[in-house]
Amino acid sequence: MPGPLFEDKVALITGAGSGIGRAAAIAFAQEGAKVMVSDVSKEGGEATVALIRDAGGEALFASCNVAREDEVAALVAKTVASFGRLDCAFNNAGVCHAALEIDMDVFRRTIDVNLMGVAYCLKYEIEYMSKHGGGAIVNTGSISGLSGAGTVDYCASKHAVVGMTRSAALRFATQGIRVNAVCPGAIETAMTAPLLADPAVRAQIEGMTPMGRMGQPEEIADAVIWLCSNKASFVTGQAIAVDGAFMCR
Repeated sequence: MPGPLFEDKVALITGAGSGIGRAAAIAFAQEGAKVMVSDVSKEGGEATVALIRDAGGEALFASCNVAREDEVAALVAKTVASFGRLDCAFNNAGVCHAALEIDMDVFRRTIDVNLMGVAYCLKYEIEYMSKHGGGAIVNTGSISGLSGAGTVDYCASKHAVVGMTRSAALRFATQGIRVNAVCPGAIETAMTAPLLADPAVRAQIEGMTPMGRMGQPEEIADAVIWLCSNKASFVTGQAIAVDGAFMCR
């Protein structure tokens, strides 16, 4: 029988203190990877590490605000220093605001985290991978990056992430680096919990999703694991919707 998908590999996950990032960190560890768990929340990140270690996996926590380039550079350096390599990265950290009006302070914050945060991660991950035989990177997009669904600032940031993913995939394909994006639909996480607390809103969202339900973080994690694995060795530059057929409407 084949061994774990990521035996002797190292994975870096941002926004891993809860939700999709936590589910992905646990999934990577279950598949044999050593995991660098990163988040702005020390409490959330360390809780993820504890879950991985309790299950027999290997993980470390590193605090990082992805909106700061110096902190991202330090995060990638710490990952390599701690584990000796970097094979996979899931650039997942992000923010989402419910305000429908265009507030420029909110807009800048969203771009700083959702777009510039991914750009900084790509810069330093690719800098390492290009010198060490390649690797696999997945960025968190959104169905809001494939459509006009969502607030203006969020849609703008996620459309840009999808475009950046495709461009990076083209630019670095010859260096053995694959870059893809996973685009979640409506997923039950701490970020969506306040919205889903209203039964009417939840029913409306579920009604808009052809499968008739919310997705789970583990379902996004499964897609990330596949995209980073050798099972997706000829897949790069893709923005894959994991959305219960929302985008097919």
